[in-house]
Amino acid sequence: MESILEASNPCVKLKKAERVEIISLIDNSVDFLSSTKRKEVEGVKKWAKRCDNLPFAEHGFSILIRIFSTRESHCILFDTGSSPKGVVTNAKRMGIDLTEIECVVLSHGHYDHFGGLKAIVKAINKEHLPIIVHGDMFKPRGVANPDGTIRKHPTFPTEEEVEPAEYIKTKQPYLIADGMALVTGEIPRETDFEKGYFRHRIFYNNAWHPDPWLWDDRALAIDLKRKGLVILSGCAHAGIINTILYAQKIIGINKIYAILGGLHLAGKENEQRIIQTVKMLKSMNPALIVPSHCTGWQAISALLKALPGAFVWNSVGNFYRL
Repeated sequence: MESILEASNPCVKLKKAERVEIISLIDNSVDFLSSTKRKEVEGVKKWAKRCDNLPFAEHGFSILIRIFSTRESHCILFDTGSSPKGVVTNAKRMGIDLTEIECVVLSHGHYDHFGGLKAIVKAINKEHLPIIVHGDMFKPRGVANPDGTIRKHPTFPTEEEVEPAEYIKTKQPYLIADGMALVTGEIPRETDFEKGYFRHRIFYNNAWHPDPWLWDDRALAIDLKRKGLVILSGCAHAGIINTILYAQKIIGINKIYAILGGLHLAGKENEQRIIQTVKMLKSMNPALIVPSHCTGWQAISALLKALPGAFVWNSVGNFYRL
């Protein structure tokens, strides 16, 4: 696996996937009762065999992705939740074998996306398991309080703590799953309304600095044959519109089939861009949109109203066949 974008060749040669399956391992909500009208979505009832052993929700995000071609399949874990053993526990309760995972991708360096990494690496137990990261993920992170003090986030795992797995650090677009999935790399900030989160802080050169843009924020993209791009976002700190526009540009495909993941439209700063974000998402006309994790109830409500036929409420345990 190598970084594949060069200035003279802005398009990535992404192989088309025949089929994609996604399982929600960690999200902020779990719903054991509601149904969905979408044929390709199987709700958490699939796993609800024992009432005392059900998967649980937490503030965080993690999905298991299986990508199929005509001859092979690949299994990717995207983000690892916030608690030390949340993903491992939920996977066990759903009967999922984590040793199938051949690659872990972290969307960015916030604790609610890497919290379960050490336990997951131990559960997978593979030599040289690649963990795709950005160098900024290793820098201390935090949030500024109103009085100017910093609420420091948990520390990102060191290289020694994830052995025998190995970090692969890249800022550029990066192909995985035999070229059927793309880690976008750093995402340019081009829209005039996706301004970032100005209370974020990052520590380097012996001082805390503003970190509104979170340059380590990346997404996953898959080109689903006959349907279009599947965009998978951890938090979309870069802005989900910036994320989609960049994926379209570097892959050379405009059709958006599905958008799944955190859109970070919660909080006073971010809620100001809900109207513009939803308007642009509606113009892209995705067949499926699954706002998760940090999207926030106001944005979720707006998306349901704007895209009722495409909208699905995510729950821990949801199983998507695309």
